[in-house]
Parts: sequence; structure tokens; C-alpha cells
Amino acid sequence: MTTLEAIAAFTALFVIIDPIGLAPIFVALTRGMTPAQRRIIGLRACALAAVLLVVFALVGEALLNFLGISMPAFRIAGGILLFLTALEMLFEKRTPRREGQAEAHVADPSVFPLALPLIAGPGAITTMILLTDGAEPLGAAQAIGVMLAVIGVVLALFLAASPMERLLGPTGINVVTRLLGMLLAALSVQFVLDGLMAMPW
Repeated sequence: MTTLEAIAAFTALFVIIDPIGLAPIFVALTRGMTPAQRRIIGLRACALAAVLLVVFALVGEALLNFLGISMPAFRIAGGILLFLTALEMLFEKRTPRREGQAEAHVADPSVFPLALPLIAGPGAITTMILLTDGAEPLGAAQAIGVMLAVIGVVLALFLAASPMERLLGPTGINVVTRLLGMLLAALSVQFVLDGLMAMPW
């Protein structure tokens, strides 16, 4: 992988994963949590997403083919799951549920929806499969390194979530949560539509 190819791969993954767009979503999903809880969730989400993307980069296409799962079907499933999260954000169902739970049992969004499908979504998985398809071991390692760099940017922005929440305040966070819920709903519908259009009818 040349320098230009690495830059192109970084740009593609950065646009698809969208670390800047994920930061306020992370704030909304971890609303009311302590900085320590957010740090753990951010680290866990980024680590899980990185592992998933590495696995799919190495064996993703073969695994999906073996299971008989097409990328369009994977995209549709991710869209449906993301839509359910968007509904919770829109109608503030997360806050009452969290208030009724003990601190040790606070809902953990690190696996879903943060790691999958927001960070390691169908687009990122497909991109990793394409970047490593037919590549030499060194090329595959470079593609994985580029992906890890993008995940590092995601983590850095996640760790800045608490200052961002203090800046916005409770009212600002409430407005952002509802707005991002709507945007997530639209994104999830787009995932489903993209999957339907890519289906071999």
C-alpha cells in the first residue's frame, strides 16, 4: 500500500465511520454517566469495533459466504437495529430505564449500538473487506493499521465527551439527543434502503 493509497483508505474509513458525528451520539447514549463510566464504555466500544473490523478484514467475506449472509442483508439488519435505538433516543425511553437501575447495572451501549453498527457498521466492514481483498500480508496489515488510526480518533473524541456535555448543559443535551435520534432514524432507514437496492432481485 503506497502513501497515497493509505491516505485514500484513511479518508474512506474516516468518512464512513465519521468520528466527528459519533462524538455527540456518544454523549447522548451515555447521558448521566460519570466520566469513568464513559471512559470504560468508550474504550470497550472502540476495542470491540477494532476487533470486529480486523476479523472481517481477514475472514469477513469467507465467513459471510459460509453462513449464507449477503452484505445487503447485513446492512438491512444493522439498519433495523439502529432504528430501534433511534426510537429510544427520540422518545426518551433510555433515561427512565436508567434511573430505575442500580449504578452497577446501568445500560451499557458499548457493544450495541456503539461498537456495532455505529463504529463497525456495514459500510466500515465492507470497506475493510475491499481493502484487504487479494492483498499481500503486508498490504492487509497496513489497511488494518489505517483502520486502527481512525478508531484512535473515535476514542479521542469519546474521551472528550464529558467536557462536551458540560458545555451543552442539560437542556442542550436533551435537544441534541432528540435531534440525533431523528438523524439516527434517517441513517437506519438509509441502511435498509441501500441494502434493498443492493439485493440481487
